Amino acid sequence: MEAHTETRLLEGEEEIVGKGSVVFRIREARVEDMQQIIRINRAVLPENYPEFFFHEHLRHFPKAFIVAVLKGNVVGYVMSRVEYGWSLISKGLPLRKGHIISVGVLPEARRVGIAYNMLLRAFRALKYVYGASEVYLEVRVSNEPAISLYRKLGMEVISVVPRYYSDGEDAYIMARQLGDGL
Repeated sequence: MEAHTETRLLEGEEEIVGKGSVVFRIREARVEDMQQIIRINRAVLPENYPEFFFHEHLRHFPKAFIVAVLKGNVVGYVMSRVEYGWSLISKGLPLRKGHIISVGVLPEARRVGIAYNMLLRAFRALKYVYGASEVYLEVRVSNEPAISLYRKLGMEVISVVPRYYSDGEDAYIMARQLGDGL
């Protein structure tokens, strides 16, 4: 992939025609988006973070904090960060890895490709801007739609964390390498 192409895929807004010819835009989150992002988090996920947590991730990893805009409103977000530690895929190898902290899309904006495209954009930023070699996330073992989406993006179940969530549900750790061609 040429550097010019990589940069184009990481800056500004991308207009995407999703399933059903739904047109939406994805871009980096902005401070002024924060209340909409937090509202989405509270509306669609049982795991809610304090407001400062969102601001910290936006400040430290702005290129990997992605929002989707539909008809002028933020309808989804992906919040990511980079960590240093042992590879989840190549055991015993220390590296930078991207961590998808939270993904949320409003119900009325689902099933048109928004989460898929936001995650691809976040993967590119984690690799090309922040130098991550792999990416991982946690997902409820019962969340079959999300697991299916993550598999479409090349992620595989690496392990199970018993009682990971506050309600006692287990989590899958899913991961993939961040190779060329994202």
